[in-house]
Amino acid sequence: MSQIRIAVLANAGGVGKTTLVSNLAYILSQHQVSVAAIDLDPQRSLDTFCGVPEVSPEQSTVGLLSENFSNWNLTQPWEIDNIALCQSHPQLSKTAQEIVTRKRGEYILADRLDDYPLPHQVVLFDCPATFGTLCENAIAAATHLLIPLQLEAKAVAGLNDLVEKVIDLSKALKLKPRPPIMGIVPSLYNKDLAIHRQYAEELPEIAQMLGTKAYPTIRLSTEFKNACAFGLPLRKYRPGHPANGDFTELTNDIIQLVKASSN
Repeated sequence: MSQIRIAVLANAGGVGKTTLVSNLAYILSQHQVSVAAIDLDPQRSLDTFCGVPEVSPEQSTVGLLSENFSNWNLTQPWEIDNIALCQSHPQLSKTAQEIVTRKRGEYILADRLDDYPLPHQVVLFDCPATFGTLCENAIAAATHLLIPLQLEAKAVAGLNDLVEKVIDLSKALKLKPRPPIMGIVPSLYNKDLAIHRQYAEELPEIAQMLGTKAYPTIRLSTEFKNACAFGLPLRKYRPGHPANGDFTELTNDIIQLVKASSN
């Protein structure tokens, strides 16, 4: 079976990357898909979203990317057996600067996953907002990419630039095959805003021109913040909330990837 590795990238912060990663991890686990989430963002937002205490640098992705790495230090969010989390730490910013000068610096994460394989069917990378060494590592290690997008003028205008960066980097790293962008996920959608409705209508055509697909919108809801305050995914905090259905198509596509990889 080939492992599905999905890097969640964006061209700005606060667009719902961690919301997407944490909720996908939980929903996939409920479909009997084992998931590992690797937090590559020094902001370590996944700690909050998953309700776990902070760890030392050595137990975090700082240790994962260090030269003396020897074993995984994984946390089990929500006490669910088939979910694991490799937490981040603020010192990861310093590590990102250091690995630029190391041999195969852009491939360290890929090398770790190859040399110390995780048993999980899906690995999710929560990437930082700044497109730098950590994002490059995620792309080099990924089999697929996801781009959450806030439906605002600046973000939509910058979408093409982000896609071009990804393509150019994949060529520079000689990634074969190049990880495809499996889709754009419009997030923080407010149906009461005309500009959001307009961009939501235009996004499928934009995505098609970029060679990918547009997923259904993930709505803006205070319940995501409420769930985060308790360190829970929305489906565990409010199982009946309609926003849980916003992840259905994306979840189903990932499950299909897992099934196809096992054949």
